[in-house]
Amino acid sequence: MCGIVGLFLKDKSLEPQLGALLSEMLVLLTDRGPDSAGIAIYGGAKEGRAKITIQSPSPARDFPKLAVELEKEIGARPTVTVKSTHAVVEVPADKVGEAREVILALRPDVRIMGSGEAVEIYKEVGLPEAVAKRFDLSAMTGTHGIGHTRMATESAVTTMGAHPFSTGPDQCLVHNGSLSNHNNLRRELKREGMSFETENDTEVAAAYLSSKIAHGQNLGEALESGLKDLDGFYTFVVGTKNGFGVLRDPIACKPAVLAETDRYVAFGSEYRALANLPGIEDAKVWEPEPSTVYFWEH
Repeated sequence: MCGIVGLFLKDKSLEPQLGALLSEMLVLLTDRGPDSAGIAIYGGAKEGRAKITIQSPSPARDFPKLAVELEKEIGARPTVTVKSTHAVVEVPADKVGEAREVILALRPDVRIMGSGEAVEIYKEVGLPEAVAKRFDLSAMTGTHGIGHTRMATESAVTTMGAHPFSTGPDQCLVHNGSLSNHNNLRRELKREGMSFETENDTEVAAAYLSSKIAHGQNLGEALESGLKDLDGFYTFVVGTKNGFGVLRDPIACKPAVLAETDRYVAFGSEYRALANLPGIEDAKVWEPEPSTVYFWEH
């Protein structure tokens, strides 16, 4: 099952509503995945700065003194914005790699959800509505975002097993479907030096795209390569710093709907996720074609 959504804003006046619109889209797909949910929001990028989203099972222990301790190690004062079990750590962009390593050394129980100049990732176990309220997602602003509500079929119901998965700077992916060759791909990617937090096949798909991009492909080329290398049935929605893409496998048995107006592009596993968007009655609405990469970018 699972439900996935994406919203790419063309109209800057809608940016203050991004979190509210995306959260409502996700909640409308609750029946497709009641065990966990997550959203990646892109926005608020500052020149020369980067953000690291982290999660802790014990935020009251791990977050309060983190900024002071991190400053001693990296020589630059970060800001730490706490939202429930997650926190966004903002550091100078040239310190982000060092900061990631130091955070994990200082706080062994903390997990990194993702990092980049623009992306923030929030995900937890629970119904989409509860997850959205926990992180106050409806108050978030941004240029675009993707979301996922999960029905676990191939791995445990855990925070780390929830989507989105991020395996590269400002890159994240949500997935509806199942890959049949993810174990082989995971072994190949580990030989390249990539590490994995879960047994989830979606994390493998995200790492595959990150690997292709690291080897010089752009996102469109990486998605095209996936049509040859990824076995199974899937619909991917991928976020980048400046846009998002959609890809369905050659059989395209998982449901998918795209809508476009002069104000936004929207994706949903079902049309009901799009039904309350402003101006949807005038949108171009269609089912994305199999084996076809769709991508929009600012």
